[in-house]
Amino acid sequence: MLYFAPNYEEIPGEQVGIHPLGTGIYPKATVLNRFIAKLIDVFLAAAAAEVMASVGFLAGVAYLFVADGFAGGRSIGKRLIGLQTVLPEIREPAGFRESIIRNIPFAVAQLLFAVPYVGWLASAAIVGFEAMLIIGNEQGRRLGDELAGTQVLDAGRMALPD
Repeated sequence: MLYFAPNYEEIPGEQVGIHPLGTGIYPKATVLNRFIAKLIDVFLAAAAAEVMASVGFLAGVAYLFVADGFAGGRSIGKRLIGLQTVLPEIREPAGFRESIIRNIPFAVAQLLFAVPYVGWLASAAIVGFEAMLIIGNEQGRRLGDELAGTQVLDAGRMALPD
């Protein structure tokens, strides 16, 4: 098998998904695409809070927890933008367990956002910290990704087993 470099030229002797630095390393998804996908998911969670007044807030938080476990590691936002959450070490899409673990920081941020002023600042700090990790990490892995062992890739970047 051959590794396909970002410019899709074949590099002889390299295997698919094997980075010269080690196994299971894949190019990160575009930061803007990740931001847009997460924004779509947050809008869906906020819409649930507005539509179902009594349980909508909790439904929105629950969606943020499990969203990346749907349909092969793709939340609604990721599906619309063309991203996928995967477990690069075993080359499989993320499941509900990994989704819950990787989205704990964002769910905590949404819970804190319900508290005026202090909660808003704490929520902004969490989201800002996660964004800095996405930008600064070579694989685009934020704290939640590190905890869950996941990575967000452009859909189709990694050939997943059938």
